[in-house]
Amino acid sequence: MGEAFAWGAIGASALLIGSLISYTFGPSRQVIAVVMALGTGVLIGSVSFELTDEALKTRTVAWVSLLMLVGAGLFTAGNWVIDRRGGSERKDPTGRQSDGAPLAIVLGSVLDGIPESFVLGLTVIQGAVSLPLLAGVILSNLPEGMASSSGLRAAGWPRGRVVVMWLLVTLVSALSAAAGFVLLDPASGFTGALVQAFAAGALLAMLADTLLPEAYEVEGVFTGPLVAVGFAVSLALAAV
Repeated sequence: MGEAFAWGAIGASALLIGSLISYTFGPSRQVIAVVMALGTGVLIGSVSFELTDEALKTRTVAWVSLLMLVGAGLFTAGNWVIDRRGGSERKDPTGRQSDGAPLAIVLGSVLDGIPESFVLGLTVIQGAVSLPLLAGVILSNLPEGMASSSGLRAAGWPRGRVVVMWLLVTLVSALSAAAGFVLLDPASGFTGALVQAFAAGALLAMLADTLLPEAYEVEGVFTGPLVAVGFAVSLALAAV
């Protein structure tokens, strides 16, 4: 469990690094969008190779599909509640967060980090952390931290307040990774394949709801090829 906690913290620490980059260098929206699209592609590959494919080895397509829908539905419900409470623009790099609620922005950032960290913890059970998944988490968290922090800076949030927020998200993400490890411990009695399918659905919903829209807003039709490049990178890493 300790190893899963550590890997979850490492993956989420890219959020804090992205924040510091934003406050120090002020990267352009285009740079942020490119990395965001690439990270999305890598994570989609991880969902395909590390979760769905593994779940289908021991459970039927119907069960895997159902649990994916449940996972996606629960994440979407949580995201909807947070959006309604003022967290819908938490990843906008232009400062529209100034119209939102600070608590909702923080809770939304925490929610976004849970599915990927949970899945990261699942892979540790197999003996070693998944390299494609870890790369995808870092490549998605880095631009997320950059975009969100750019907007928060424009909205008047001081650096210290933003750093504390990302430290909180990192802690929750590390705990989520540890939870993913514990829930799939054979002694716990949980069915691994179904948990994998549930997490895959939540992760896909997170990508579609929070990363792709921001990337497409900047890159437009080039978002698709960038996502495909990320997917190809995930495939290459899975073959290592």
